[in-house]
Amino acid sequence: MPKIGSSSTVVTGLTAAALAVVTLLALQARSSATTTTAADGGKTGTKPGSTAPSTPGKGDGGGTAKADPVPADSGSGKRVVYSLGERRVWLVDGSGKVQTSFPVQPSAVSPSPGAYTVYSTIAGPITGSDGTQIENIVLFTGHPVVIGFSAAVDGSMASPPPDKHTGGIRESVADSKAVFAFAPEKTKVVVVG
Repeated sequence: MPKIGSSSTVVTGLTAAALAVVTLLALQARSSATTTTAADGGKTGTKPGSTAPSTPGKGDGGGTAKADPVPADSGSGKRVVYSLGERRVWLVDGSGKVQTSFPVQPSAVSPSPGAYTVYSTIAGPITGSDGTQIENIVLFTGHPVVIGFSAAVDGSMASPPPDKHTGGIRESVADSKAVFAFAPEKTKVVVVG
């Protein structure tokens, strides 16, 4: 009968496998987050290597509750609100005040409307499954595809490849830093239609 290695060898192997799975999930989540093109109605249409255009008070870290009211059906308390229809994120503090709001590039696979909880954050940079270097990754669901927020290190926001079933929601680098700082593990994420 073959001899089984020491318990420390087994633990090391299991730890390495777990890290590989987490990295793979983060890469999968990141690969689809990018910016819109004419095919998606040109809602954010940015060139590769640039960030999404901003309207004063929107998407530039200067969002306000007046300029971008948080959706009424997004719950209460501290939360990240993601509107699928508006392609926008709000960071709402515990008192209900909007800290900032900004446009995002939806992923190829969208989460269903509902409440989620951040289960993992990865500062990065790491390589996404599309080969893009990504950072400030905030993951909030893994069923059926890992879905979360992140930014390309180079600031690009290209449209996700339609044939990739990935769940990365692309943000500008500045906005991804805001989400990463605002939403550690266990922070509520509310997705609305």
